Amino acid sequence: MTTHSPPVRTTHRYLVIGETHLASRVCATLHARRHTTLHLTQPRDEELRSALGGRPHAVSVLLHDDVAALRYALAVAHLSPETPLIATIFDRTVAAELSRLLPRCEVTSLADLVAPALAGPCLDPALAAVQRNQDRIRGVRENGDRLYAEDWRPRTRRRWRTRAGWVLRQLRPHDAGTRVLVVGMLAVLAILLGDWVWLVGHGHPAPEAFFDAARVVAGVGPAQAPARAHTYQVLAALAMLGTIAFSALFTAGVVERMLGPKLISLIGPRTLPRSGHVIVVGMGQVGLRLCVELRALGIPVVGVERDPQAAAARLARTMGVPVMTGNGGDRHLLEQLRLRHARALAAVGSDDLDNIAVAIAALGIAAETRVLIRAGEHEAIAETRSLLPMGIIRDVTGMAAAYVVARLLGEPAAGVVAHGGGVYLQDPDSSFGRSALSAEGRCGHLATKPPDPLASIPITITHRD
Repeated sequence: MTTHSPPVRTTHRYLVIGETHLASRVCATLHARRHTTLHLTQPRDEELRSALGGRPHAVSVLLHDDVAALRYALAVAHLSPETPLIATIFDRTVAAELSRLLPRCEVTSLADLVAPALAGPCLDPALAAVQRNQDRIRGVRENGDRLYAEDWRPRTRRRWRTRAGWVLRQLRPHDAGTRVLVVGMLAVLAILLGDWVWLVGHGHPAPEAFFDAARVVAGVGPAQAPARAHTYQVLAALAMLGTIAFSALFTAGVVERMLGPKLISLIGPRTLPRSGHVIVVGMGQVGLRLCVELRALGIPVVGVERDPQAAAARLARTMGVPVMTGNGGDRHLLEQLRLRHARALAAVGSDDLDNIAVAIAALGIAAETRVLIRAGEHEAIAETRSLLPMGIIRDVTGMAAAYVVARLLGEPAAGVVAHGGGVYLQDPDSSFGRSALSAEGRCGHLATKPPDPLASIPITITHRD
């Protein structure tokens, strides 16, 4: 296994733009490798022109905002057309267009870099990553002291079980509004069917019986009540009165659903899965890309997001990903998502402490659940990470930083995975070499932030036998 080790001395200069955790990690790693770095958070045109006047060896634009990243990338290309550039842009359409306009610019995103490495442990704890290349799927595994990639196929259920599961998923209410809608609709249909069966059983032709039953449901009464059919008259009257209430419930459910965000469907592919699925908590850029990656592998998935108006949550709807609104650490919500029947739970929100809370809640409900945790950005979690035996921990920022640094240095990195506490870069020939990342999470160029009070609080996990 090869190792990407830092050089002893160099005269290369690099420019890092951005105030993200990724930008800080990239700058700190470059500085640890004895490179000269200039880190700017939100440079004005004059500052950017002055920084590019020093002829940096390469420039990285590492921002969360695609519009700002696009602006800086175009400005760098205009002021210094020959300087290699790497930019992070989440929107794939914008990224493809920028790559076409700027041939010397490599466009990627943190979510795209780490999604295969997050999908692997969700499917199999022995997998460091699952990579898709057109119709070919390869799994990254460990063999002794090295990683290797081999063809891999996910375990699929029998066709009849898949179809039965799809049928059972339909009309499954997920909140109070949809529950009212489904109850009202099914009650009205039950009244219609019961009246039709009664009339057919008493000698009425089927079309005529359906017409009379529809009039009962509509509240206008039967066309002609059978002579001396007092029982039917009483039942028809009760059905009409009941229909008034059930129709009101159905109408209220329809109105609430029309005015709501509609992140989950009652019928179709965006219904809640029942078993063999992956629950992704935190529908940011990383969570959305992980959902898309898992669905491309044929794995049912459901997302959880607190804010129904979040951009990624609304984008998930267009991609066919069901998203439940709520707190991922809520016991009732996890039980509603059938955590005990899930393949895995991935807590990939942007806050490490929230992810830890979700993992603890999940293990409290189903201790055998496979849990994947995104961590590494919070000092308290980074220091006690090895003391948290609650799941598979992935340093998303560290993986992305290793790839960006390798590309800035001109190394032929084709991907990045994490395994056994280390980060490995994948070469174009599918060999893997361990990356030497800086142990410092932040660089010294940014303004020093006040100490985090949570960093001094010890985290103690108590296991019940």
